[in-house]
Amino acid sequence: MEPIPKGTAIAGVDEVGRGALFGPVFAGAVVLGVEAATQLLEVGLKDSKKLSSKRRERLVPLIEHNSETWALGQSSAREIDCFGIRIATELAMLRALQRLTPQPAMVLVDGALPLRLWSGPQRSIVSGESHSPAIAAASVIAKQARDALIQRLATRFPGYGLERHAGYGTAQHRKALLMSGPTSLHRSSFLQRLSTTGL
Repeated sequence: MEPIPKGTAIAGVDEVGRGALFGPVFAGAVVLGVEAATQLLEVGLKDSKKLSSKRRERLVPLIEHNSETWALGQSSAREIDCFGIRIATELAMLRALQRLTPQPAMVLVDGALPLRLWSGPQRSIVSGESHSPAIAAASVIAKQARDALIQRLATRFPGYGLERHAGYGTAQHRKALLMSGPTSLHRSSFLQRLSTTGL
């Protein structure tokens, strides 16, 4: 892998909520300078899945304050059903990247697959949250933003336990779906796949 030239504005981008049964998929995009990346790593920045909610909550304002620029994007459950999860995830990432000011010269994408909708230079990095502070920061802000949204939606759609599982397919969630049926924000394409094997 060729080194990235010094001074290049590099954005890390990552998604959260890809495997959930309910709600949108979120993406974060963050550009970090070297000093900011070092400082964030020193205070515990890492893959959002390895952080408690309280640790993420403390990191978010630090990321927002110390990043050169950051943004969020999302794709709705309806878009996921219409286009499929990969395209919907790419749309969320693209929307986050398009909101960055200025636009990055290079994008680091978490995962093995390229971001097909991005026309500029990019690199895909497997387990990117462990290798790129910018990707880890993007993961944290996206995870915290999506979780906050699902918490608010839990009051609108009570009885599904959304406040506990953030829309993922836990036993409690599946039982509620069997009893009450899906809401307008459930991903019907995901539920159809589940129904073939049983909720």
